[in-house]
Amino acid sequence: MTRPRLILTRRWPAEVERALGERFDVRLNTNDRPFSRDEIRAALASCDALLATVSDRIDADALGTAPSAKLIANYGVGYSHIDIDAAGGLGIAVTNTPDVLTDCTADLAITLMLMVARRAGEGERELRSGNWTGWRPTHMIGTRMSGKTLGLIGMGRIARAVAMRAQHGFGMKIVFFNRSRVPAEALAGLDARQCDTVEEVLAQSDFVSLHCPGGAATRHLINAERLALMRRDAFLINTARGEVVDEVALVDALRSGTIAGAGLDVFEREPLVSEGLTTLENVVLLPHLGSATRETRVGMGMRVLANVEAFFAGRTPPDRVA
Repeated sequence: MTRPRLILTRRWPAEVERALGERFDVRLNTNDRPFSRDEIRAALASCDALLATVSDRIDADALGTAPSAKLIANYGVGYSHIDIDAAGGLGIAVTNTPDVLTDCTADLAITLMLMVARRAGEGERELRSGNWTGWRPTHMIGTRMSGKTLGLIGMGRIARAVAMRAQHGFGMKIVFFNRSRVPAEALAGLDARQCDTVEEVLAQSDFVSLHCPGGAATRHLINAERLALMRRDAFLINTARGEVVDEVALVDALRSGTIAGAGLDVFEREPLVSEGLTTLENVVLLPHLGSATRETRVGMGMRVLANVEAFFAGRTPPDRVA
């Protein structure tokens, strides 16, 4: 019996690639170079399932009109880079990998808060450059995180994990906005207040952490007008999707002192980063490391494997989103 053919658009952890190869006919991206649009189109036309990542833009044009693929198994939670309506119109199922990256992404959001508030990036750069002259009372004064107010935009799994860490680890007050009402049972263990608008969260938070999905509905959700509503001593944290933030407006806000700083793990035009951001000291920049632990990246791959196995066995994949 012919095994379904899978094409991976990037290198995955070795144990995941081995597990996939034991069960399916797998074509690996051995040089780990991002697929071009033409390569994505060609892959979709020649495989049974495309195993994609957040760096692959799979729109209606890339899907074409007669793809061979019947499944796009996404390596990650967010899938705004995939046109699921176009995929569905062509009979292509789409899956993602929830749950397994929740803790590591939440850990990184807290990391960014601490780094930008305590000026850790600036301090390391000063030390490595040889410019540190020793301890002094007024040197590199930062902001305390403990006891402050954390505002969350979106209250899904990752946001709740961040809230748990912030409240129980740092004694922070939690406020949040979510498009729908969050039931009390989902907030078990938290003392968190849901606000009616994004603006209400921005106005009262010392730290604002973004946890909303990407896509047209949330593009530039954080723009110049909303940045102006934040406190001048507040910090913006983004581990969600880069397009949620208008980077031009953010650079202006950071330069002008509209907000105190930002911690970013995702960017509007990845892998490109706005030049204005890279020249500012009051922003911490990380190269999309939210899920970058061995445990999580392997777990994500095994979650993809479970979805692919279920699909080709004629069962509903556990993480089908379209």
